[in-house]
Amino acid sequence: MEIIKIVGIGIVCTIFIVLLNKDRQEIAIQLSIVAGIVIFLIVLNKINSVIEVLSELASKSNIQSFYFTTILKIVGITYIAEFGAQICRDYGSASVASKIEFAAKAIIMYLSIPIIFAVVQTLFKIIP
Repeated sequence: MEIIKIVGIGIVCTIFIVLLNKDRQEIAIQLSIVAGIVIFLIVLNKINSVIEVLSELASKSNIQSFYFTTILKIVGITYIAEFGAQICRDYGSASVASKIEFAAKAIIMYLSIPIIFAVVQTLFKIIP
C-alpha cells in the first residue's frame, strides 16, 4: 500500500528534521521540501488517473475543454499554494504563508471569471 510508504517517508523525514533543526536549520528546510516533493511524486500516478477519468467524463458530457482545463488549473493552484504555505508555517513565517494563500485566492478568482460568466448566462437562458 502506498500510504504506508508515504507515512514511513513522512515519519523518517520528520525525525531527521527535528534532529537537524537544532544545528542545521537550512538543511532541515530543504529536507522538508524534498520530502513533500517525493510524496507528491508517489501520488502523481494516482492524480494522472483521476485527470484521465475526469477528461473522459468532460468529453462525454460535451463540456468545453477550456472550462475543464481552467478547473484543473484551479485545483493545481490550490495544491501548490497549500504546499508552499505549509512549508512557510512549518518554519515560523505565518505572514508569508497567508500572503501565498491570498495570492492563490486572487488567481483562482481571476481564473474562475469565465466559468462564473458561463453559469450566469446559462441561468439567464433557463429562467424566462
